[in-house]
Amino acid sequence: MISSVQEWALSLPWFLHWVGIMVLGAIPFVESYLGSIIGVLSGLSPFVAIPVAIGGNVVSMLAFVFGAHAVRGRVMAGREEDSLSPRKQKVKERFDKYGVVGVSLLGQLVLPSQITSALIVSFGAVRNRVILWQVISIVLWGLVCGVLAVYGINVFG
Repeated sequence: MISSVQEWALSLPWFLHWVGIMVLGAIPFVESYLGSIIGVLSGLSPFVAIPVAIGGNVVSMLAFVFGAHAVRGRVMAGREEDSLSPRKQKVKERFDKYGVVGVSLLGQLVLPSQITSALIVSFGAVRNRVILWQVISIVLWGLVCGVLAVYGINVFG
């Protein structure tokens, strides 16, 4: 899958190459970490690839957070909370244990930031706090993976 995505990014005209990486960063499961790696491996400067992958991921995450917040507000108006599915219950338990910070920073190991952030907001977390910690997480993951890609290219050629 990664090679076909790289080929797609390379097939774009040079002046649209960064737009392709931004679009990749917005896709759940690709996000800032794989987007920055693909950008670096496809020849973009890491000073361009990493920020645009992060930017695409942040924009996508914001859409999910604002959407989940709006839906939660409409659904919860005058209602009590329903029981959760086993999968959502597992995420809720982790949320209760680690809080917004822990789930934001470590949640990307399990689920995309878009899904994680929407779930956290649906559990009743403060929207702006979720946004802050998700942005921090997206930036950290994008930087770490992008820098590792740069060093990987330098080591393995």
